[in-house]
Amino acid sequence: MHELPLLINIAVALVVAFVGGVAARALRLPTLVGYMLAGIAIGPFTSGFAGDIGTISQLAELGVIFLMFGVGLHFSLGDLWKVRDIAIPGAVGSMVIVTLMGYTLTQYWGWSRGASLVLGLAISVASTVVLLRGLMDNGLLNTPDGQAAVGWLVLEDIATVLILVLMPTIADGSFDWSGLGLTLLKAAAFVAALIFVGRNLIPWILTSIARTGSRELFILAVLAVSVGTALGATEIFGVSLALGAFAAGVVVSESKLSHQVAADLVPFREAFSVLFFVSIGMLVNVSYLAQNVGVVLALLALITIGKYAVTLLLGVFIKHPARTFLVVAAGRSQIGEFSFILGQAGLSMGLLDQGQYSLILAGALLSITVNPLMYKTTAPVENLLRKIPAVWALLDRHRAAPAIPEDISEHVVVIGYGRVGQHIVNVLGRLRVPLVVIDSDVERIEELTAKGVPTLYGDAASSEVVDHAKLQSARLLVVTTPEDAATGMIVGAAKAEAPDLHVVARASTDAGVSRLYALGANHVIHPELEGGLQVVRRTLLELGFSLRKVQQYTDAVRTDSYNVAIDTTEERQFLHELLSASDNIGLHWLYLEPESRLMGKTLIDSKLRELTGASVVAISRKGELLANPTPRTVLMAGDAIGLIGDEGQIETAKNKLTGTTKEKSGGGGQDSAIKA
Repeated sequence: MHELPLLINIAVALVVAFVGGVAARALRLPTLVGYMLAGIAIGPFTSGFAGDIGTISQLAELGVIFLMFGVGLHFSLGDLWKVRDIAIPGAVGSMVIVTLMGYTLTQYWGWSRGASLVLGLAISVASTVVLLRGLMDNGLLNTPDGQAAVGWLVLEDIATVLILVLMPTIADGSFDWSGLGLTLLKAAAFVAALIFVGRNLIPWILTSIARTGSRELFILAVLAVSVGTALGATEIFGVSLALGAFAAGVVVSESKLSHQVAADLVPFREAFSVLFFVSIGMLVNVSYLAQNVGVVLALLALITIGKYAVTLLLGVFIKHPARTFLVVAAGRSQIGEFSFILGQAGLSMGLLDQGQYSLILAGALLSITVNPLMYKTTAPVENLLRKIPAVWALLDRHRAAPAIPEDISEHVVVIGYGRVGQHIVNVLGRLRVPLVVIDSDVERIEELTAKGVPTLYGDAASSEVVDHAKLQSARLLVVTTPEDAATGMIVGAAKAEAPDLHVVARASTDAGVSRLYALGANHVIHPELEGGLQVVRRTLLELGFSLRKVQQYTDAVRTDSYNVAIDTTEERQFLHELLSASDNIGLHWLYLEPESRLMGKTLIDSKLRELTGASVVAISRKGELLANPTPRTVLMAGDAIGLIGDEGQIETAKNKLTGTTKEKSGGGGQDSAIKA
């Protein structure tokens, strides 16, 4: 029987990781926790099967490469620029403060300066993977607060890459300035080579392979670029694998094929990232941790409570609402993959011993486990701080006070100032209708404030900002948010506060229409459906179908799609009378042929009303509808003339007009032409 140590280690690692991941999700914990626990289970410090750390660690290096390549691939200067005012000072300030806190604590424990510095740096950064999962689970990812948190951690990731470049220069606990200069020179040479050569070469290679139509070759090219660039950076320029992979990802992100590259990379990134977290768990010395429970708990408190407090403290100096810092604080109260990478670098350089590295791993494992609970503290902490006006005013002093008049009433509350919301606000502004606009984009709020429009800043779906919009005295609520889930939460909360308030809401799906009506919305608009109906309406009118038939069709589609129920006897009777009156009036469209004797005459000269008893109420000309045309309107070839009258008058019109007349209508009617 063949001995397959590599295959056995991979198989065992993947199986236990799968079991650990399933167990973690069942307990509503991040899967990273399950992977690390799986690594502990097959590590050398626990009984039972012991995996080969060397073998799995080498495979885990691929996980580091793919993780960093993915970070670079999704790195966007544009997105980062939008939140630069909070991300840059916040990331730099928090990393410096937390590093000093970690350094001071471990110096008290008697660690070396190098070890203290590595631990301080390791706990100063947070896991982007864990943050994204937490924001998604709490519906915060697409909010301004969530975007600020993501930008903050992207800056931390970049700073970590730079720290990895500098790590070799502090191996002795002090800076080697000549070594530092050489390291920075090599890193600069690598970046320059990648910019001037790789920036053109790598996208060209990927594009050329994509044109062959071979999916296998394209995936192979992606793997070769990511792994090859990382290894080349290490062997040729002496920089870390992490920096090489990150830089390669940034270069590929500028290619038009970046989205396809990201999609093809996902399976490899996920698989090898799992092995990376398993390898981290294998290095945890359980007996060391058991003997140092107090130290572990102290580090956990520093990572969770300490980082939380530092983030809130920065809110005093950075111009952003307090709620944003509450969300960022909850997301940053953990450490993860970059902490592992920094710890591994410190371990390989002799700055940390195995026990100290196990402490970092334990801090990561425990902080990731409790991190979901940190998001639950956001609302209680906000309420607590609000009860201390002096403290809340200090933290939230940069937030613009809502300019809502105390005596406002009969106003319209518009939630969302996107493209749809802007149209509504502009129209209501011209009509001088009192308004209150709620939006979660600071720049939009500032724009409206400059125009003198009363505004409220915040995410109406996940905060109490709507409570300040005076819904009880409002005339109407208009919700333009594009996500059905957020719109549903807003409508439900608004109807709970003001049951008699009329609500117009936007839906993005058919299911959303039904749900919003069930939540109490009075009118629900499905923009895609309305756009489609307008296209159909214009198409049918251009084909000569009668306006009445087209309107009946679109009304039927709306009734079916929106499920608008007609419940009362009075409503049914009114609808019946309205349809009967419409049928008795008999709106008909007559198409004017080029050879008609009426062509070129005005309506008054044509004597249509005198001859037929029917009235001309509209003319459809070249796609435009002329409603209630004047007597001096000249009839032209191709006009569709809309006549209104009872059945007898329409019949008289047909008989009195000389020439052939065929009524043109949709749905099987006759084609009517007015001819000489």
